[in-house]
Formats: sequence, structure tokens, C-alpha cells
Amino acid sequence: MSYRLLCQLSELVPEQGKEFLVEGRIIAVFRVGDRVHAVDGMCAHQGGPIAQGRIEGKCVTCPWHGWQYDVASGTNLLTGKQMLDCFPVEVRGEEVWIEMQAD
Repeated sequence: MSYRLLCQLSELVPEQGKEFLVEGRIIAVFRVGDRVHAVDGMCAHQGGPIAQGRIEGKCVTCPWHGWQYDVASGTNLLTGKQMLDCFPVEVRGEEVWIEMQAD
């Protein structure tokens, strides 16, 4: 397992999602406070674009049907179950690195 460069920290707008295609997977990345989180970019419900969802704190709401997830854990807030894969992220200076093996 190894980390790969994803983007510059300045590319991530606080409290907004950004979508990336990494190794054939759509990944939603969020900058929340001083942390960066990466989860599967497609909603577990019907594949909606998670990165385009509204974020409040660590909660992102899918723009298609309102499903909500914790961006730090991938947990669906209604069921309490992890429904989105999470990916380890490291911020190294101004660079954001991601490890693609799911938790």
C-alpha cells in the first residue's frame, strides 16, 4: 500500500466537496476544519454525486435524495452503518495524499 498525490490543499475549499477520479474510482474529498476526509464519491442509495452535496460539520447530504453521511467514517446517519468506503488521507505541507485501499 502506498500513498499517491491527490491535489494541493489550496484546491480544497473549506466546507465544500471536490470530486476526483483515482485509480478508476470516484472519490469525494472534503476539507472540514483542519482535517481532510475522502470517501466513496457515489451515494450508496442511487449513486448520487456525494461531492456535490451540502456539508454541515462532518455531515454531507446527497443532492439527489437527501441521504446523509459522516465524511470521517462513511456512516449513514439514518442507519448507523458504514455505507461509504473511507480512504486514509495525509496532508504533507501543502500537498494532499491519499491511500486507495479502503478501510
